[in-house]
Amino acid sequence: MSNLYIVATPIGNLEDITLRALRVLKDVNVIACEDTRHTSLMLSHYEIKKRLIATHAHNEKESSKGILTLLDEGNDIAYCSDAGTPGISDPGAVLADYIRNNSDHNVIPIPGPSAFVTLISASGSVGRTYTFEGFLSPKSGRRKKRLEELISRREPFIIYESPFRVLKSLKEVKEIDPSISAVMGREMTKQFEEIKKGSIDDIISILEGKSSIKGEFAILFFWNQDDKTEEDQDA
Repeated sequence: MSNLYIVATPIGNLEDITLRALRVLKDVNVIACEDTRHTSLMLSHYEIKKRLIATHAHNEKESSKGILTLLDEGNDIAYCSDAGTPGISDPGAVLADYIRNNSDHNVIPIPGPSAFVTLISASGSVGRTYTFEGFLSPKSGRRKKRLEELISRREPFIIYESPFRVLKSLKEVKEIDPSISAVMGREMTKQFEEIKKGSIDDIISILEGKSSIKGEFAILFFWNQDDKTEEDQDA
């Protein structure tokens, strides 16, 4: 049977790709990807030339049918999202599910970079439980309701946020619980990487001090041990 490889790719620095991922990308017949232009730049860097198929959030279900046809014809196929691990706040999950449910072709993960794992590794956090939320709703009411639910658990959680909405989200978190702390990762693994840790006020002040806010964000929210409520301590 043919294989569908779910390939993790760099979140910024192109050196952050595994030897296995490079071998798979060189060996497959076709590469499906979230954005052919973005993936072409990475492939060109490694002198890999392949037929590319666009498979993104708006056409993933329909594109999956065409990919299944190619697999049935004996082609091995790799899937790459724009950055990081497919299916983690990125397209890829619908494709993997469709192939598993409608064929006997192998769906093989090729692990690698992921922004939220990268942030946790550099955060100094010693927690064992993390909730990965990804991108919050752009709608204020839904976003705030979900933040209230996450904060009520008093367990560390991670969100992704755009430069256009990051301050608004941080201020909503502060409004719900001003005692919370955070680790902010911006442009991780890239030239202007910035990782800052502090109170919610500290992180807001850092961003408000910038003339402009650029880059994608991953933010880990947590509570210091001394901040536990009496109810938490009694438990």
